Amino acid sequence: MLSLGIDIGSSSIKASIIDLDTGETIASGFYPKYEMEIMAKKPGWAEQHPDTWWDNIKILLKQLISTHSIKKEQIRFIGIAYQMHGLVVLDKNGKVLRPSIIWCDSRAVEIGQIALHDLGQDILNSLLNSPGNFTASKLKWVQENETKIYRQIDKIMLPGDYIAYKLTGEIFTTKQGLSEGILWDFKKYDISNTLLNYYKIDKSLIPEITNTFSNQGKILPNIAKELDLSKNTIISYRAGDQPNNALSLNVFNAGEVAATAGTSGVVYGISNQMKFDPKSRVNTFAHVNHSADNISLGVLLNINGSGIMNAWMKRNFASNLSYEEINKKASEAPVGSKGLLIYPYGNGAERMFENKNPGASIHHLNFNIHNLNHILRATQESIAFSFKYGMDIMKETGINTSIIRAGYNNMFLSQLFAQTLSNIANTSIELFDTDGSQGAARAAAYGGGFYKSTKEAFSKMKTIKTIQPEKDDVLEHTYINWKNKLNTYQ
Repeated sequence: MLSLGIDIGSSSIKASIIDLDTGETIASGFYPKYEMEIMAKKPGWAEQHPDTWWDNIKILLKQLISTHSIKKEQIRFIGIAYQMHGLVVLDKNGKVLRPSIIWCDSRAVEIGQIALHDLGQDILNSLLNSPGNFTASKLKWVQENETKIYRQIDKIMLPGDYIAYKLTGEIFTTKQGLSEGILWDFKKYDISNTLLNYYKIDKSLIPEITNTFSNQGKILPNIAKELDLSKNTIISYRAGDQPNNALSLNVFNAGEVAATAGTSGVVYGISNQMKFDPKSRVNTFAHVNHSADNISLGVLLNINGSGIMNAWMKRNFASNLSYEEINKKASEAPVGSKGLLIYPYGNGAERMFENKNPGASIHHLNFNIHNLNHILRATQESIAFSFKYGMDIMKETGINTSIIRAGYNNMFLSQLFAQTLSNIANTSIELFDTDGSQGAARAAAYGGGFYKSTKEAFSKMKTIKTIQPEKDDVLEHTYINWKNKLNTYQ
């Protein structure tokens, strides 16, 4: 018996097929091989047509199923992960009315800021976030600027809701998805009438709510035939990409943290306390296992300047070296890089600095002491320091980190980086060979009833490496200097 996971990114679609008896991934791929187009008619805009996702999903699934000779009756469950905060709007005939306004579109920033000012800080006690530039504010922008389109809207959807609809013909969303769109009232455990009334949005536009892990509908017969799937295959899981990435790393409980360190860095930690950051430096959403009886909140920290700094250093100072060689040279420099301090914030405004843009910089460079090895090490130390700094902010929302879990990729391929982060955070790090599509496939098997618990669903996922923290006074002293300097120049 097999389970299929689909991960809808803004760059490509990923999919994986898991053998539920062995827990092994038997097929995995992505499409298209080039990045999907993001349309930007004006500065700050970002749109994709939902049918682009759908067309690419169909191509990818056909390739995986045919290439690996998978029989239609084998795939029983489908899980969907998707780019968060996007807005898809349908008319009463199920037709898409305009391209999706996706996560990185910033046109609704001012709308969210005005809403927060008008509604006051008390609204944060219910939403746990500022309305910001999230889905609800994007819908308000359509209402104000595209009146004719707005009047035709029958239902609004998140990207994953739309793909589930194309597969099953059923229109649902989840409370987790509504929390991503800042439409969920955590105190009342219901859709936020306060925000809907303020934005003058009719509640009827919100789809019926289904559970994140549940039977969310069978595949339509014509779609089953087109994709060579069984008509008894069900959608049994859906979640936004960051909660799903945490799930993929078996992060479900308070104190557990999922981390990624690619171009940007993401830390997603679980809290069981109904707290929020009044400065909106981090965002809080309902985690995949959140319920009225089980408070499980995902606190999301984003660091724009992360792995991009390491890539920039390679491109400009070590283009002849592989990343493996860079990691080796960096490890040849001493801990603390002999006082050299680097700040990796050269990739735009940082939310954890209240949307200030401190920029990247190098401090205490001494031509008589420092060489390339010191620069490369200080770069990796700075990225680990930025994670630690952000995790301290997250601690204010009730997250006392007990374990960090990450995929064995990107910056975590560097033993130096992983050990530095473990040491400065004083936390063990577990590294896994997994991704969002594999996690969605495992979660779908649990949602469909094959596994009896999430613990069972992830029990066969293998740990590649565990890194234990080591006491390092030099590193701690360097971090204190780094943080003190940061506070004076940001």
